[in-house]
Amino acid sequence: MKAFVLAVAVLAAFATSASAQVSTGREEKSPHANPPEPPKPDDKAYKAALQRIPDPKQKYDPWGGVAPAAPSPAPAAAAKKK
Repeated sequence: MKAFVLAVAVLAAFATSASAQVSTGREEKSPHANPPEPPKPDDKAYKAALQRIPDPKQKYDPWGGVAPAAPSPAPAAAAKKK
């Protein structure tokens, strides 16, 4: 009985792989053969969107939140103390 089940399973595996290779006679178009045109940018909408961006009140400083380093004593000041 085990041999029969094993034989059926092997035949089913071969049948499914063989049926995947059989051509149906009709040819399908490849999606890479003629790609659709990409949408063209709308210059009017782009310029209108740029007009809606408000002007900044202050210049943006990306390092503004970083605390400045503590001033180190200058070598000349250390020489004057001696």
